[in-house]
Amino acid sequence: MHNVVPPVVEIAGATVRFGVETALDDVDFRMFPGEVHSLMGENGAGKSTLIKALTGALRLDAGEVRVDGRARRFSSPHDALAAGISTVYQEIDLLPNLTVAENICLGREPRRFGALDWPAMRRRARAVLTDLGLDIDPSTLLGSHAPAVQQLVAIARAISTEVRVLVLDEPTSSLDLDEVAELFRVIRELTARGVAVLFVSHFLDQVYEICDRITVLRGGRLVGEYVPDELLRIDLVQKMLGRSIADLGVRSRPDIAPDDAAPAYLQAHDATPRPQPGDPDVALAEGEVLGLAGLLGSGRTELARALTGVDRVDAGILRIAGRPTTLHSPRQAISLGVVYSSENRRTEGIISELSVQDNITLALQAQRGILHRMPDARRRELAVSWIEALGIRPADPDRPAGTLSGGNQQKVLLARLLALSPRVIVLDEPTRGIDVGAKVDIQNLVGELADNGLSVAFISAELEEVLRVADRVAILRDGRVVQIVPSEDLTADSLLALVAQPDDDAPEGPA
Repeated sequence: MHNVVPPVVEIAGATVRFGVETALDDVDFRMFPGEVHSLMGENGAGKSTLIKALTGALRLDAGEVRVDGRARRFSSPHDALAAGISTVYQEIDLLPNLTVAENICLGREPRRFGALDWPAMRRRARAVLTDLGLDIDPSTLLGSHAPAVQQLVAIARAISTEVRVLVLDEPTSSLDLDEVAELFRVIRELTARGVAVLFVSHFLDQVYEICDRITVLRGGRLVGEYVPDELLRIDLVQKMLGRSIADLGVRSRPDIAPDDAAPAYLQAHDATPRPQPGDPDVALAEGEVLGLAGLLGSGRTELARALTGVDRVDAGILRIAGRPTTLHSPRQAISLGVVYSSENRRTEGIISELSVQDNITLALQAQRGILHRMPDARRRELAVSWIEALGIRPADPDRPAGTLSGGNQQKVLLARLLALSPRVIVLDEPTRGIDVGAKVDIQNLVGELADNGLSVAFISAELEEVLRVADRVAILRDGRVVQIVPSEDLTADSLLALVAQPDDDAPEGPA
């Protein structure tokens, strides 16, 4: 079909330079009407730069953008929007204090006699939502809805104009399986109308499920354009990395589960959001990686925050170093050697405006107090040592942390926590939204930390990742730890069956 139908949009010979660095080097890219296209590559491969050029946020140093075969020069995202190219970002940029209708019509509000025509606004919003098969009340506040619904409203807003190309940036990063299925239904509805959808995601399973073609970039250069059915997943990963992926294998797992002779450093009994008698204890032995697996809303994050003093628990017993403990704050947990990395890296982790050095030394400085400032030479020494140890790139301690890729921001956050010399580290979705290369780096780092005696609790929505890094897996359902199973006894399919199993069918007691 693509030999007959011309591309709706294409980029020819795209080159972008930032000083002496070349972010894109003579890259060609095209999208056809009615297709879902994925752009794949490691962080730093040039994906974001290409998308910015496509959507008018960045000017090309060489090459051109063509829409319907005609060369176009975009000076701003507004120019791209006028050409029918719209974007829905991972961080939803709508206004939660306004209604769904106001958000959909924002900047294009219907007016009557010089005033806003509220009934017409609601009718227009309802028509757009209904057209996508969405049952959402336009008069409700956007902030009252779940993130998945807000994502769909953002898509409805994007297509409320004459959209030809829709760019979806990590649209499924915070969605559960049912919400992903609903999003995919909407995407297929759009492509059936001839809209070209650029689906940007690090979830390979989703890319292979929804996408018609894949373009791979590496180091700012085009590797190739492929049809998913003709490209094995392992081959795709190797094309993205440009190297062997032998290091994706499961690390050696000694039998290190806590027992009476070697008590756990951190242990929780009935400390989950909705404990029941017979639930197994959560216990972390020295050098163990414990995976926390469950569907969205199962209580994974709530348990992580309870174990680290972020949220108070109303019941249950928490023991740290064998002593019953009530955690009143993360500061107290840190003083006992327990640290937490939030799933919300942008809002509860990295401070974008501060330098890499300031971000790495932030927690250590907070421990010392405002009156005992760390010497500048010591701060620099610490930052440089952690940048080197974790392979943070670019290796510039003075660079604003917000300008780094997602994978390198996660490494900066881990460096901040590891600089505290913790005994236990709780990682909530540490690889969400980062490319496969950086994901491998962090998975390997988790293994190295455990090998050096650190206890790690690891949360990920990707069950294969949980199995790859964890020694044992705690299964959570409806706010409860219902079972703890050695990873070697599980496959991705059997783990999925356990986390999705109704409570009535759950086995009694620990496994």
